[in-house]
Amino acid sequence: MGSTGIRTLLALTAISALLTGCAGIQALLPGARAASPAVSVPGTQESVQAAAIAQGQAVFWVGSNGCTTRDDLMPVVSQYRGAATITLWRVSEDDCDAPVPGGVEVRWTFEEMGLRPGTDVRVGNTYERPQD
Repeated sequence: MGSTGIRTLLALTAISALLTGCAGIQALLPGARAASPAVSVPGTQESVQAAAIAQGQAVFWVGSNGCTTRDDLMPVVSQYRGAATITLWRVSEDDCDAPVPGGVEVRWTFEEMGLRPGTDVRVGNTYERPQD
């Protein structure tokens, strides 16, 4: 195999590695601690109506059919190079039939999520417009 063939093989190997998924790539990066919610967290990723990160807390407003509490949601934190991404996962369904206009507020402290004070934090959830 000539040098062109070897370079092509190496390029295809690299592309193949990239296509295997972000968690695998993050595991190769120094300082990365990848959370893999699709595998390790039951439930579904929750859409949020609003979020605020301030004073060592993460506050989210989520839709509710009348029964949603903090215990129905789980914050999953992934960290990379000093920054963190918090993604809320719904682990219990809200089967009530009394929608709450504007949703409900849930909050976690940085300490509860294992984050240091002052950590740069992003929200990993999609946003949805609040129900009237």
